[in-house]
Amino acid sequence: MQNSILLQNVSPERLTELIKDGVKSQLEDFKKEFHNLNSKEDLLNRQQVLELLNINATTLWHYQNKGKIPFYKLANKCYYKRSEIMNSLIPVKK
Repeated sequence: MQNSILLQNVSPERLTELIKDGVKSQLEDFKKEFHNLNSKEDLLNRQQVLELLNINATTLWHYQNKGKIPFYKLANKCYYKRSEIMNSLIPVKK
């Protein structure tokens, strides 16, 4: 109810400015957050890699043993860098 009283006292031009400023602020925040997500090295666990590549655990094990996919171990758990997984993919030329 208080918002409707405030909006009655605001001109259409001012309301437009307020909306633009709000949207601009939200977009700037999103841009910063998106940049931070891309700049961080995203670590994936085994299950996430299986889902990302749509493969089974045996195939992932073979890829690891053949050196096709780099991995890191900590406390008997394997982790994978998303960028390295994506770089391991080979484009097919036709």
